[in-house]
Amino acid sequence: MHDEPAHLPVLLDRVLELFAPALADRDAVLVDTTLGLGGHADALLSAHPALHLIGLDRDPRALERSRTRLARHGERARLVHAVYDQLPGVLAELGLSRVDGVLMDLGVSSMQLDEVERGFAYARDAPLDMRMDASRGITAAEVLNTYPVPELTRILREYGEERFAHRIAKAVAAEREREPFARSERLVRLLYDTVPAPSRRTGGHPAKRTFQALRIEVNGELDTLRAAVPAAIDALAAGGRIVVESYHSLEDRIVKRAFAERASSRTPEGLPVELPGHGPELRLLTRGAEKAGEREIEHNPRASSVRLRAAERIGVAA
Repeated sequence: MHDEPAHLPVLLDRVLELFAPALADRDAVLVDTTLGLGGHADALLSAHPALHLIGLDRDPRALERSRTRLARHGERARLVHAVYDQLPGVLAELGLSRVDGVLMDLGVSSMQLDEVERGFAYARDAPLDMRMDASRGITAAEVLNTYPVPELTRILREYGEERFAHRIAKAVAAEREREPFARSERLVRLLYDTVPAPSRRTGGHPAKRTFQALRIEVNGELDTLRAAVPAAIDALAAGGRIVVESYHSLEDRIVKRAFAERASSRTPEGLPVELPGHGPELRLLTRGAEKAGEREIEHNPRASSVRLRAAERIGVAA
Protein backbone atom coordinates (compact mmCIF):
# COMPACT_ATOMS: atom_id res chain seq x y z
CA MET A 1 0.00 0.00 0.00
CA HIS A 2 2.91 2.34 0.58
CA ASP A 3 3.71 2.46 -3.11
CA GLU A 4 0.54 4.35 -3.92
CA PRO A 5 1.21 8.02 -4.76
CA ALA A 6 -1.29 9.26 -2.17
CA HIS A 7 0.69 7.50 0.57
CA LEU A 8 4.07 9.06 -0.18
CA PRO A 9 5.32 11.32 2.64
CA VAL A 10 5.58 14.90 1.41
CA LEU A 11 9.04 16.53 1.08
CA LEU A 12 10.61 13.49 2.77
CA ASP A 13 14.21 14.16 1.72
CA ARG A 14 14.02 17.76 2.92
CA VAL A 15 12.50 16.71 6.25
CA LEU A 16 15.33 14.19 6.77
CA GLU A 17 17.93 16.81 5.85
CA LEU A 18 16.51 19.40 8.27
CA PHE A 19 16.36 17.02 11.22
CA ALA A 20 19.75 15.34 10.66
CA PRO A 21 21.91 17.82 12.66
CA ALA A 22 19.65 17.45 15.71
CA LEU A 23 19.34 13.65 15.59
CA ALA A 24 22.55 12.21 14.16
CA ASP A 25 24.83 9.95 16.23
CA ARG A 26 23.02 10.35 19.54
CA ASP A 27 20.15 9.01 21.65
CA ALA A 28 17.69 11.62 20.40
CA VAL A 29 13.93 11.88 20.89
CA LEU A 30 11.59 13.17 18.19
CA VAL A 31 7.83 13.68 18.35
CA ASP A 32 5.82 13.18 15.16
CA THR A 33 2.70 15.03 16.25
CA THR A 34 0.60 13.98 13.24
CA LEU A 35 1.73 10.42 12.63
CA GLY A 36 -0.77 9.50 9.90
CA LEU A 37 0.44 6.45 8.00
CA GLY A 38 3.93 6.75 9.52
CA GLY A 39 5.88 7.52 6.35
CA HIS A 40 8.04 10.29 7.80
CA ALA A 41 8.40 8.38 11.09
CA ASP A 42 9.57 5.19 9.36
CA ALA A 43 12.19 7.07 7.36
CA LEU A 44 13.48 8.99 10.40
CA LEU A 45 13.78 5.83 12.51
CA SER A 46 15.58 4.08 9.64
CA ALA A 47 18.00 6.98 9.16
CA HIS A 48 18.87 7.27 12.86
CA PRO A 49 19.37 3.88 14.61
CA ALA A 50 19.54 5.47 18.08
CA LEU A 51 16.43 7.62 17.63
CA HIS A 52 13.37 7.18 19.84
CA LEU A 53 10.18 8.44 18.25
CA ILE A 54 6.89 9.34 19.91
CA GLY A 55 4.02 9.30 17.41
CA LEU A 56 0.79 11.14 18.14
CA ASP A 57 -2.44 10.98 16.18
CA ARG A 58 -6.06 11.75 17.00
CA ASP A 59 -7.24 9.12 14.54
CA PRO A 60 -7.27 5.59 16.06
CA ARG A 61 -7.30 4.02 12.58
CA ALA A 62 -4.11 5.86 11.64
CA LEU A 63 -2.42 4.61 14.81
CA GLU A 64 -3.39 1.02 13.98
CA ARG A 65 -1.93 1.28 10.49
CA SER A 66 1.25 2.97 11.74
CA ARG A 67 1.72 0.45 14.55
CA THR A 68 2.00 -2.26 11.90
CA ARG A 69 4.30 -0.21 9.69
CA LEU A 70 6.66 0.76 12.53
CA ALA A 71 6.68 -2.61 14.32
CA ARG A 72 10.12 -3.46 12.92
CA HIS A 73 11.60 -0.58 14.95
CA GLY A 74 10.48 -2.21 18.18
CA GLU A 75 10.41 -0.11 21.34
CA ARG A 76 12.02 2.85 19.57
CA ALA A 77 8.54 3.83 18.33
CA ARG A 78 5.93 4.71 20.96
CA LEU A 79 2.46 5.60 19.68
CA VAL A 80 -0.06 7.70 21.60
CA HIS A 81 -3.72 8.51 20.85
CA ALA A 82 -3.72 12.29 21.29
CA VAL A 83 -4.29 15.58 19.48
CA TYR A 84 -1.06 17.48 18.90
CA ASP A 85 -1.90 20.38 21.22
CA GLN A 86 -1.80 17.79 24.03
CA LEU A 87 1.97 17.45 23.52
CA PRO A 88 2.97 18.90 26.94
CA GLY A 89 0.75 16.42 28.78
CA VAL A 90 2.00 13.48 26.71
CA LEU A 91 5.64 14.37 27.41
CA ALA A 92 4.91 14.83 31.12
CA GLU A 93 3.31 11.36 31.29
CA LEU A 94 6.39 9.89 29.60
CA GLY A 95 8.70 11.71 32.02
CA LEU A 96 10.28 13.87 29.32
CA SER A 97 11.07 17.55 29.78
CA ARG A 98 12.76 18.24 26.41
CA VAL A 99 12.93 16.61 22.99
CA ASP A 100 15.29 17.00 20.04
CA GLY A 101 12.75 17.27 17.24
CA VAL A 102 9.08 17.96 16.53
CA LEU A 103 7.42 17.24 13.18
CA MET A 104 3.96 18.50 12.21
CA ASP A 105 2.50 17.35 8.88
CA LEU A 106 -0.84 19.12 8.96
CA GLY A 107 -4.19 18.75 7.22
CA VAL A 108 -6.16 15.68 6.22
CA SER A 109 -4.20 12.48 5.66
CA SER A 110 -4.26 10.40 2.50
CA MET A 111 -5.80 7.54 4.50
CA GLN A 112 -8.70 9.72 5.62
CA LEU A 113 -9.31 10.85 2.05
CA ASP A 114 -9.17 7.26 0.80
CA GLU A 115 -11.71 5.92 3.31
CA VAL A 116 -14.92 6.99 1.61
CA GLU A 117 -17.14 6.57 4.67
CA ARG A 118 -15.23 9.30 6.52
CA GLY A 119 -16.74 11.99 4.24
CA PHE A 120 -13.57 14.04 3.69
CA ALA A 121 -13.51 13.78 -0.11
CA TYR A 122 -16.10 15.70 -2.12
CA ALA A 123 -15.53 13.55 -5.21
CA ARG A 124 -17.39 10.55 -3.74
CA ASP A 125 -20.74 10.34 -1.97
CA ALA A 126 -20.40 9.58 1.74
CA PRO A 127 -21.87 10.49 5.13
CA LEU A 128 -20.99 14.08 6.08
CA ASP A 129 -18.77 13.20 9.04
CA MET A 130 -15.21 14.62 8.62
CA ARG A 131 -14.12 13.90 12.19
CA MET A 132 -10.48 12.82 12.38
CA ASP A 133 -11.37 11.02 15.60
CA ALA A 134 -14.75 9.46 14.83
CA SER A 135 -15.37 8.70 18.52
CA ARG A 136 -15.92 12.31 19.57
CA GLY A 137 -17.06 15.74 18.49
CA ILE A 138 -19.58 17.31 16.13
CA THR A 139 -19.96 16.08 12.53
CA ALA A 140 -20.01 18.15 9.35
CA ALA A 141 -23.71 17.29 8.94
CA GLU A 142 -24.45 18.75 12.39
CA VAL A 143 -22.61 21.95 11.45
CA LEU A 144 -24.63 22.30 8.25
CA ASN A 145 -27.94 21.49 9.94
CA THR A 146 -27.64 23.56 13.12
CA TYR A 147 -25.35 26.58 12.66
CA PRO A 148 -27.12 29.94 12.10
CA VAL A 149 -26.51 31.59 8.72
CA PRO A 150 -24.11 34.26 10.10
CA GLU A 151 -21.95 31.63 11.82
CA LEU A 152 -21.95 29.36 8.79
CA THR A 153 -21.00 32.36 6.63
CA ARG A 154 -18.09 33.20 8.93
CA ILE A 155 -16.74 29.63 8.85
CA LEU A 156 -16.92 29.40 5.06
CA ARG A 157 -15.32 32.82 4.62
CA GLU A 158 -12.56 32.45 7.22
CA TYR A 159 -11.69 28.76 6.97
CA GLY A 160 -12.51 28.15 3.32
CA GLU A 161 -11.66 31.63 2.01
CA GLU A 162 -14.90 31.27 0.06
CA ARG A 163 -16.02 34.41 -1.84
CA PHE A 164 -19.63 33.24 -1.96
CA ALA A 165 -19.85 32.27 1.71
CA HIS A 166 -23.07 34.15 2.51
CA ARG A 167 -24.81 32.92 -0.64
CA ILE A 168 -23.87 29.31 0.18
CA ALA A 169 -24.92 29.66 3.84
CA LYS A 170 -28.34 30.98 2.84
CA ALA A 171 -28.77 28.15 0.31
CA VAL A 172 -27.81 25.56 2.96
CA ALA A 173 -30.31 27.05 5.44
CA ALA A 174 -33.10 26.96 2.89
CA GLU A 175 -32.31 23.41 1.80
CA ARG A 176 -32.01 21.99 5.35
CA GLU A 177 -35.54 23.20 6.08
CA ARG A 178 -36.72 20.82 3.39
CA GLU A 179 -34.55 17.95 4.63
CA PRO A 180 -31.48 17.86 6.91
CA PHE A 181 -28.12 17.22 5.23
CA ALA A 182 -26.71 13.73 5.70
CA ARG A 183 -24.50 12.91 2.70
CA SER A 184 -21.87 14.72 0.67
CA GLU A 185 -23.40 14.27 -2.79
CA ARG A 186 -26.35 16.50 -1.91
CA LEU A 187 -24.07 19.22 -0.58
CA VAL A 188 -21.88 19.07 -3.69
CA ARG A 189 -24.98 19.46 -5.92
CA LEU A 190 -26.08 22.49 -3.90
CA LEU A 191 -22.64 24.06 -4.24
CA TYR A 192 -22.64 23.52 -8.00
CA ASP A 193 -26.03 25.22 -8.20
CA THR A 194 -25.05 28.10 -5.88
CA VAL A 195 -21.52 29.07 -6.98
CA PRO A 196 -21.67 31.16 -10.18
CA ALA A 197 -20.56 29.40 -13.36
CA PRO A 198 -17.63 31.77 -14.16
CA SER A 199 -16.13 31.00 -10.73
CA ARG A 200 -16.56 27.27 -11.31
CA ARG A 201 -14.55 27.54 -14.50
CA THR A 202 -11.59 29.38 -12.94
CA GLY A 203 -11.62 28.68 -9.20
CA GLY A 204 -11.30 24.91 -9.08
CA HIS A 205 -13.97 22.53 -7.82
CA PRO A 206 -16.77 24.57 -6.19
CA ALA A 207 -16.90 22.15 -3.22
CA LYS A 208 -13.21 22.32 -2.32
CA ARG A 209 -13.33 25.46 -0.17
CA THR A 210 -16.56 24.52 1.63
CA PHE A 211 -15.30 21.03 2.45
CA GLN A 212 -12.04 22.51 3.75
CA ALA A 213 -13.95 24.95 5.94
CA LEU A 214 -16.21 22.24 7.38
CA ARG A 215 -13.26 19.97 8.12
CA ILE A 216 -11.38 22.74 9.93
CA GLU A 217 -14.46 23.61 12.01
CA VAL A 218 -15.31 20.00 12.88
CA ASN A 219 -11.77 19.25 14.06
CA GLY A 220 -10.93 22.65 15.56
CA GLU A 221 -7.77 22.60 13.48
CA LEU A 222 -6.68 26.24 13.64
CA ASP A 223 -7.26 26.65 17.38
CA THR A 224 -5.35 23.41 17.92
CA LEU A 225 -2.47 24.66 15.79
CA ARG A 226 -2.34 28.04 17.57
CA ALA A 227 -1.80 26.19 20.86
CA ALA A 228 0.39 23.42 19.48
CA VAL A 229 3.19 25.40 17.79
CA PRO A 230 4.27 27.39 20.89
CA ALA A 231 3.98 24.22 23.00
CA ALA A 232 6.22 22.35 20.55
CA ILE A 233 8.83 25.13 20.60
CA ASP A 234 8.80 25.12 24.41
CA ALA A 235 9.45 21.35 24.38
CA LEU A 236 12.62 21.62 22.27
CA ALA A 237 16.05 21.27 23.84
CA ALA A 238 18.82 23.65 22.76
CA GLY A 239 19.73 22.64 19.23
CA GLY A 240 16.41 20.86 18.79
CA ARG A 241 14.48 21.44 15.57
CA ILE A 242 10.84 21.85 14.55
CA VAL A 243 9.58 21.21 11.01
CA VAL A 244 6.00 22.08 10.01
CA GLU A 245 4.30 21.19 6.72
CA SER A 246 1.13 23.22 6.06
CA TYR A 247 -1.32 22.78 3.20
CA HIS A 248 -3.24 26.04 3.10
CA SER A 249 -2.52 29.69 3.81
CA LEU A 250 -4.41 29.79 7.12
CA GLU A 251 -2.19 27.13 8.67
CA ASP A 252 0.98 28.60 7.19
CA ARG A 253 0.13 32.07 8.54
CA ILE A 254 -0.17 30.72 12.09
CA VAL A 255 3.16 28.89 11.83
CA LYS A 256 4.90 31.91 10.27
CA ARG A 257 3.74 34.24 13.04
CA ALA A 258 4.67 31.83 15.84
CA PHE A 259 8.14 31.28 14.40
CA ALA A 260 8.73 35.00 13.76
CA GLU A 261 7.68 35.92 17.28
CA ARG A 262 10.06 33.44 18.88
CA ALA A 263 12.91 34.29 16.49
CA SER A 264 12.81 37.96 17.53
CA SER A 265 14.43 39.71 20.47
CA ARG A 266 12.09 41.00 23.17
CA THR A 267 14.63 43.50 24.49
CA PRO A 268 13.22 47.05 24.15
CA GLU A 269 14.73 49.00 21.27
CA GLY A 270 17.53 51.38 22.21
CA LEU A 271 19.08 49.28 24.96
CA PRO A 272 22.80 48.62 24.33
CA VAL A 273 22.71 44.98 25.47
CA GLU A 274 20.29 42.07 25.26
CA LEU A 275 18.30 41.69 28.47
CA PRO A 276 18.70 38.24 30.07
CA GLY A 277 15.91 35.92 28.96
CA HIS A 278 14.76 38.36 26.26
CA GLY A 279 16.86 37.14 23.32
CA PRO A 280 15.61 35.16 20.32
CA GLU A 281 14.63 31.56 21.10
CA LEU A 282 14.62 30.31 17.52
CA ARG A 283 16.84 30.46 14.46
CA LEU A 284 14.85 30.16 11.25
CA LEU A 285 16.13 27.41 8.96
CA THR A 286 14.02 28.22 5.90
CA ARG A 287 13.75 31.46 3.95
CA GLY A 288 10.01 31.90 3.82
CA ALA A 289 7.98 28.78 3.14
CA GLU A 290 9.55 26.07 0.97
CA LYS A 291 7.49 24.33 -1.71
CA ALA A 292 7.73 20.99 -3.44
CA GLY A 293 9.40 20.71 -6.82
CA GLU A 294 7.62 19.84 -10.05
CA ARG A 295 8.92 16.27 -10.08
CA GLU A 296 7.57 15.52 -6.59
CA ILE A 297 4.21 17.09 -7.38
CA GLU A 298 3.98 14.96 -10.51
CA HIS A 299 4.47 11.77 -8.45
CA ASN A 300 2.57 12.96 -5.38
CA PRO A 301 -0.24 15.48 -6.11
CA ARG A 302 -0.76 16.13 -2.37
CA ALA A 303 2.60 17.94 -2.39
CA SER A 304 1.29 20.67 -4.70
CA SER A 305 0.03 22.87 -1.87
CA VAL A 306 2.65 22.13 0.81
CA ARG A 307 4.43 24.98 2.59
CA LEU A 308 7.34 23.89 4.79
CA ARG A 309 8.89 25.98 7.56
CA ALA A 310 11.61 24.93 9.99
CA ALA A 311 13.46 26.41 12.94
CA GLU A 312 16.11 25.51 15.52
CA ARG A 313 15.89 26.23 19.26
CA ILE A 314 18.80 28.45 20.35
CA GLY A 315 17.58 29.97 23.61
CA VAL A 316 16.19 27.74 26.35
CA ALA A 317 15.05 29.22 29.64
CA ALA A 318 16.43 27.61 32.78
